[in-house]
Amino acid sequence: MQDQLNITLVQTDINWMDSKATIDYLDKQLANITTDLIVLPEMFSTGFSMEPTKIAEPMNGLSVSWMLAKAKELNCAICGSLSIEENNQYFNRFVFVTPNGIETIYNKKHLFTYGKEDNVYTAGNTFTTINYKAFKIKPFICYDLRFPVWSRNTDNYEIAVYVANWPAKRAFAWNSLLTARAIENMCYVVAVNRLGTDGNNLTYQGDSQVIGPLGELLTHCKNQPVMRQITLYKETITKARNQFRFLENKDEFEIKN
Repeated sequence: MQDQLNITLVQTDINWMDSKATIDYLDKQLANITTDLIVLPEMFSTGFSMEPTKIAEPMNGLSVSWMLAKAKELNCAICGSLSIEENNQYFNRFVFVTPNGIETIYNKKHLFTYGKEDNVYTAGNTFTTINYKAFKIKPFICYDLRFPVWSRNTDNYEIAVYVANWPAKRAFAWNSLLTARAIENMCYVVAVNRLGTDGNNLTYQGDSQVIGPLGELLTHCKNQPVMRQITLYKETITKARNQFRFLENKDEFEIKN
């Protein structure tokens, strides 16, 4: 049905800086799945590495090519972020592909300065809104979560997607801010975080989840590999916004890059 969207959250460990091994694993895990949209973590094929000269791929490289082929095979959209090289620059890029081969991208705006991401990657400066089926989807990447102005719902999107490599030691912030973003924007929040320990010895506990427009926790993934499916309904957003109309009272301001 056009007014609903089945989403599959893929909470998984990642083979450190080894795209082929990760892609091979995901390819098997996603075999024969039935869904509308698959959401993968941040830098889903390599982990959050600050060595883009070793891991970055072009848009026609292994990972995006696999996404396109898998989306066509499964007749669904697939999204997640990757380390991408383009015009002699490196981007932490959210890539959304559809079964018919359409690609939409968003380059991470807020680079994680604490982890020196800004030293090696180039920040994006434009919003992206993805129209898929009957839904408007807004993509964000990890550290973006801490900046509510960037997430501000100015174009009536129904779903905010956050993909992340968010360490377990800051899990309280992850869970709290996701709930806040859902409430203040009166939208679904779909959040996918990785598991395991990366090459920098940072540990991740997942906490992938979906939150409703009034802050209700609809599903939550514990610290284990899982592919969690949930169906989102446009009517849920419409009813909440028509009843409370909080977005009509938002403050007006202009974002300057």
